[in-house]
Amino acid sequence: MERGGIVMWPLLILSLASMTLTFERLWFFITQNHPGQMIKIDQIGRLLRGGDKDKVRLLVESDRSVYGRAVARLVNEKQMSDAGMIDAVESQRKRLERYMPLLSTIITAAPMIGILGTVIGIIQAFEVLSESSGVAAETSELSRGIAEALITTAAGLIVMLITLFPYNAFKAQIDRTLSRLESLTASALMDQQEPVKDADAD
Repeated sequence: MERGGIVMWPLLILSLASMTLTFERLWFFITQNHPGQMIKIDQIGRLLRGGDKDKVRLLVESDRSVYGRAVARLVNEKQMSDAGMIDAVESQRKRLERYMPLLSTIITAAPMIGILGTVIGIIQAFEVLSESSGVAAETSELSRGIAEALITTAAGLIVMLITLFPYNAFKAQIDRTLSRLESLTASALMDQQEPVKDADAD
């Protein structure tokens, strides 16, 4: 921290924020997509396709996951529709994408702050160089200043990398979760559409 200068403090704050948000999102997706939850989702899907909405309501009544809330919102409607299905899915998008913009900002800002620290460090090194005398003193001061400046670039890249990999993993989890939500809500519409198709066939 001392060798990197003042720019290391915002990088420290960003790294702490990144780790905190990463652990929060990791716990969130574990609770949403653990194996037991996947078994329950399959069961709900079969019940929805079979038209057994009463059992579905019992299953999702105390389910606070994104799946439970989306299905509960849909099955409690008097008349299911495509618009209702979209609303049920989109109502959970905010929970799924929570803190993702902040993580994206950290990924972008951390290396830029690191480069800023490097520029500041090099400027300071040349200022010292201009005030020093003697070739040995100039070389020593310049090498020390550049080495200290590069610390901030390395720190910024480290913060970016420890945020980037979880961020991409969370994006993949969001896509998969939304796909499952769409599949569940589509199952709720299948049962009421099938009689219409049979009537057309007759």
